[in-house]
Amino acid sequence: MADAQCSCGALTLTLPGPTTLVVACHCLDCQRRTGAPFGVGAFYPADTVTVSGTPKEFARDATSGRKVRCYFCPNCGSTVYWKADALPSMIGVAVGALADPQFPAPFRSVFERSRHHWVHIDAATEHFDHGSV
Repeated sequence: MADAQCSCGALTLTLPGPTTLVVACHCLDCQRRTGAPFGVGAFYPADTVTVSGTPKEFARDATSGRKVRCYFCPNCGSTVYWKADALPSMIGVAVGALADPQFPAPFRSVFERSRHHWVHIDAATEHFDHGSV
């Protein structure tokens, strides 16, 4: 079992283990969500993830026009996971919340049209100008 958690530990996710669906996203919303030039999410079937703690939800409109709901700790403010209406059976987990330097690298890099020019993602990774999870 792998676990993800916020900075203070009040919001945790129990995950079924590693996943190969890891995506780097350079969209402006992920940049703002993370405070970094891109976000990295690991995606899991939602019914395999157990959430402990009471998150606060922030809903925003995605580029598709559908909603993305980000869940963060009301104590420390760390975003730990999100759910997108476009992928209702999946949950995205912030790879940074796993705090595992051995976690698999992204296999896709999306929304590269807003990628910072100095960010370089491995050439073996699939690259998309827009989204494609």
